[in-house]
Amino acid sequence: MIYLDNSATTAPDEDVLRTFTEASRTYYGNPASLHQAGTRADQLLQNARKQVARLAGDDESEVVFTSGGTESNNLAILGYAKKYRYRGNHIITTEIEHDSVRKACRSLEEDGFEVDWLAVDEQGVISLDELKRKLRPDTILVSIMHVNNEIGSVQPLAQCAQIIRERSRAIFHSDCVQSAGKLALPFPRYADAITLSGHKIHGLKGTGCLLAKPSRLPEAISYGGGQEDGLRSGTVNVAGAAAFAKAFRLATAEPSADHMRNWTAAMHDGLKNEPRLRILSSPDGAPHIFSMAFKGLTGEVAVNYFQENGIYVSTSSACSSKSSRTSHVIEAVGVPEEYRKGAVRISFGRSNSAADAERVIEVTKEFLEMTKKGMKQHDME
Repeated sequence: MIYLDNSATTAPDEDVLRTFTEASRTYYGNPASLHQAGTRADQLLQNARKQVARLAGDDESEVVFTSGGTESNNLAILGYAKKYRYRGNHIITTEIEHDSVRKACRSLEEDGFEVDWLAVDEQGVISLDELKRKLRPDTILVSIMHVNNEIGSVQPLAQCAQIIRERSRAIFHSDCVQSAGKLALPFPRYADAITLSGHKIHGLKGTGCLLAKPSRLPEAISYGGGQEDGLRSGTVNVAGAAAFAKAFRLATAEPSADHMRNWTAAMHDGLKNEPRLRILSSPDGAPHIFSMAFKGLTGEVAVNYFQENGIYVSTSSACSSKSSRTSHVIEAVGVPEEYRKGAVRISFGRSNSAADAERVIEVTKEFLEMTKKGMKQHDME
């Protein structure tokens, strides 16, 4: 099988698995314990923290280990809102954020915060002019994802940071779950804090972190024993932290993702003239994500056809792929009604090759030809 659902999750690297296994076997002590086993575990934990900060480009950065992207995004959105509410209650984000940001912001609206949602164009990119207009003296937080998980649009974070700093004192947070290991991260030069997830970079599920500048930490949103400097209570997953640091090191050591950009470019060229097919990803988007939609069909039908032909793809984000509702991202970029249910995402990872992209082109054309011949949708379900 050809696995092309790497934006949902990636296969763990063997070195990461070995790190986790060895750390679990050798450093099983509770890092909060005073005895030698606890001290050794804490040393490994602090080494992992230093390594992540160093790889991110700032040794002084704060690393809060979490269970992954959702928890890190929740900590950022809710924690910064809580910490800086004394300055104001205005927050800015975009219409295409992951649900872990969107729903956190919705909950803040119910608590009296005012949230402005930046619109995106057909390519899924925000307007810098709208960001300028929406910033206010009482804006305390701006959260803009780096790469969209469904269509691969890339936001202009450098320009966003300049605008935010010129016009406000707001914290600038970015969800970088999909860009880590593929694009240069906006931290620490542009963003004050970023979210990272282990299993998107050939690490392990249940690992990740919120990375923040020293003076830009949020407040805690959960309570307990005060681990992770009080920001994430609960016994720390030391082996998970070590495995995440390993995965992050391997991801940052990889050469550029230009080879993936060549693959997505080939798919743009090979499929751009196909009738009844709409390409949703921009050629200028992320190098590893290619999204398309079939007219008058559902994405589930296409996913099943691809699977029957030896290829795993997904309909949209993995978190919502089983929902019958149209994706909020598909709605936000203005996909015509007849294409909205037919979105399919192809996402490349470390194990893929140019031949995989060529195979996607072949299977897509076969699928379109088959449906053109009049096979009814229910015959394929």
